[in-house]
Amino acid sequence: MRLTALSICNRNCLFQKGMSKMGYIMELRRVVGHRPLIMTCAGVLIVNDKNQLLLEKRADNGLWGYPGGSMEPGDTFAECAAREVLEETGLVCDELIHYMNLSGEEVHYTYPNGDEIYAAEEVFLCRNYHGTIHMQKSEVSELRFFDLYQLPGKDEINPNNYKAINCFRAENEQGELCK
Repeated sequence: MRLTALSICNRNCLFQKGMSKMGYIMELRRVVGHRPLIMTCAGVLIVNDKNQLLLEKRADNGLWGYPGGSMEPGDTFAECAAREVLEETGLVCDELIHYMNLSGEEVHYTYPNGDEIYAAEEVFLCRNYHGTIHMQKSEVSELRFFDLYQLPGKDEINPNNYKAINCFRAENEQGELCK
């Protein structure tokens, strides 16, 4: 599935309305505390013209991952992905291509504050984007494009982002599909 910036934003994108990114999840957390939640979310593998992958170092755990986050009520996966990329990196995705879906134990995660999730995530690939990179300092401590052969090690990558990052690397190095 290919989505352009225009098709993504034809619906009233929540990031244009200024809605808080974590409003819905924060409201749920007030009720359920740290108990496990199934969190619907979207992430984006952003690749530049040198075939380098943009990763962000998370401010909460110091691990690398791709831009992404949780959906708000009414979001599509693509709207969520585009909003999160804009908020976290300052970039606008001109085209999002479905890459893979992730769910189950491999995307179970406990945040440093004790909040526990099982992600149900759609990961997109974006090679067409524009804007100036700047990080959202409350969530991101560093943004950097990595050559695929110089990606951080598994222990340096956010556990629920590892499969998509590793699959992308393996597909580009070995030419084999990894799903």
